[in-house]
Amino acid sequence: MKRKAFGLVSALALAAALGVSACSTPTGSASMTPPAVAPAPGPEAVDSHTYARPEIARVVDVALDLAADFNAKTLSGTATLDILAVPGANEVILDIRNLDIQDVRDASGQPLRYVVGDNDAIKGQPLTVYFPAFAANERRKITVRYSTRPDAAALQWLSPTQTAGGQKPYLFSQGQAILTRTWVPTQDSPGIRQTYSARITAPADLTVVMSADQLTPKGEAAANGLKSWRFRMDNPIPPYLIAIGVGDIAFAPFDERTGVWTEPSRLRAAAAELEPTAEMVDAAEKLYGPYRWGRYDLLVLPPSFPFGGMENPKLTFATPTIIAGDQSLVSLVAHELAHSWSGNLVTNATWNDFWLNEGFTTYFENRIMESIYGHDRAVQEQVLSWDGLQDELKSLPAADTRLHLDLTGRDPDDGMNTIAYDKGSAFLRTIERIAGRETFDAWLRGYFDRNAYRPMTTAMFLADIRTHLVKGDTALESELQLDAWVYQPGLPSNAVAPVSNAFTPVDAAAVAFFKDKGPASAIPWAEWNTQQRQRFLGWRPEGLAAGADWLTAAQLADLERILNLANEGNSELTFAWLQIALAHRYQPSVATAEKFLTSQGRRKFVLPLFQTLWNEGDWGRPIARRIYAEARPLYHPVTSGSVDQLVGRP
Repeated sequence: MKRKAFGLVSALALAAALGVSACSTPTGSASMTPPAVAPAPGPEAVDSHTYARPEIARVVDVALDLAADFNAKTLSGTATLDILAVPGANEVILDIRNLDIQDVRDASGQPLRYVVGDNDAIKGQPLTVYFPAFAANERRKITVRYSTRPDAAALQWLSPTQTAGGQKPYLFSQGQAILTRTWVPTQDSPGIRQTYSARITAPADLTVVMSADQLTPKGEAAANGLKSWRFRMDNPIPPYLIAIGVGDIAFAPFDERTGVWTEPSRLRAAAAELEPTAEMVDAAEKLYGPYRWGRYDLLVLPPSFPFGGMENPKLTFATPTIIAGDQSLVSLVAHELAHSWSGNLVTNATWNDFWLNEGFTTYFENRIMESIYGHDRAVQEQVLSWDGLQDELKSLPAADTRLHLDLTGRDPDDGMNTIAYDKGSAFLRTIERIAGRETFDAWLRGYFDRNAYRPMTTAMFLADIRTHLVKGDTALESELQLDAWVYQPGLPSNAVAPVSNAFTPVDAAAVAFFKDKGPASAIPWAEWNTQQRQRFLGWRPEGLAAGADWLTAAQLADLERILNLANEGNSELTFAWLQIALAHRYQPSVATAEKFLTSQGRRKFVLPLFQTLWNEGDWGRPIARRIYAEARPLYHPVTSGSVDQLVGRP
């Protein structure tokens, strides 16, 4: 049921109790010091995906004390929560999903009454904790003793055989969008920012890392062959960024503030591939101001990680599918780094405005790539994104092609498509083109400073850009079409497709092979970079009917042999080739598909390939079922949950 906002009066009362403004625009500054308490979400930012009532009582700090049990596949222990509330408040509502709650106590150790509410398939359950009424300016702690379950959707427990080393188990978390509630009982809303600390106990032969400062770099000896690791995050963050990794991992530095963690057998390759990271941090700071998080490290995870990357502060989680051997896919690092400003620093208050995280970040990523690799490379990546956007615009319901969405009653993952990323970044490029880069850059840097550590909505973004960039210029306002971009479906009339001259010979080669049926030997594959190769494999005849064949078996065999696509080491190119081959029922590609789908679990690749197989009916569906039965144990619940809906659970 959709809840009404608590009301402006109560929001103002809470703001007064916290000493912050509930609805005025902060002046902001470039100060590196985070606020002790982040601003509360205002009454305009009601999050339908949380049970929390932050306008009454909210969590501002989480202290975890958990033990990792790899046999039981559980994390168990306590979460101590700091609560701020309006005077008279006598309850706080937390979000949980499939957590086993043992008890809740106050700071003196006295039991507190609590109630676990009914389960919702998307939101989980409310955990309501009752206590004596709050006095003015009071801050209290409550401690929840609990255990996760083996099927906690945020956590993946890997057996030794599922790791590169093959000797030790592994655990990692993925909290976005609303999965943190499956391992931390807190108010799981992006608008309710929290600091956190943790003491994690794990087997002594494993290393623990988190999205926080590591206070015990080598761990502390504990009983029974265990070690404890301590962490602290003093910057208030949205709870989906609380993250953990436990495994046999080692570290290699790039410079004094950047480096990479991964399994020892993969460390050399990961360090060589991701070496541009330090230069990217420098480039990002020159563009939009100081990096405020101290260290920027990466954790290259086992292949089952469901996303390309996850921008956990201080420690980006990354898929090993970006390790291509030639640094051709490092734009993912630029993307996750850019989230340190757009997403981690200025965060969408609710998942309806996911584009504020991803559209800004995709634009910023491209600017980092331009700074390091040049204008041509950046424009090539813009064109590839634009092409993907056109496909998405055709496939989605019109309402889902708006930037500002209404996801009430829906899983917030429904909004995590290329509209947020690529329409959002196209919008910002449009503003840059019309207002001028210098003007736009000055506004964007100020936007990050003014709104640091603050929940952001589309309405607040529009108010900011009108105040600080448009400045009452009616002609500029009209030319920008701000409201049309964010509130209307499709693309406004001022959208301009990017053009890359580097793709002109690629398109000519595609026509010569795919349309005019020329030989694959004429394709200048060796002369092209990865982006040009992606463009070639992404070529389709105009007006192609769904399910139509446009290549012969002989052409497919020629293409596979000449370009050595069966042995391609670049995951993006393997994916692009398989999309063509499987759609044409090219039987020799099935072995490549099986190897690819059982060696990594990145949802971006996995779900579309199973969809392609599924679309091929009597030929493809038995193949899909057979491969999925083998692959599913590898996949994180984020990926398997999506494929289950298509193929069915084996």
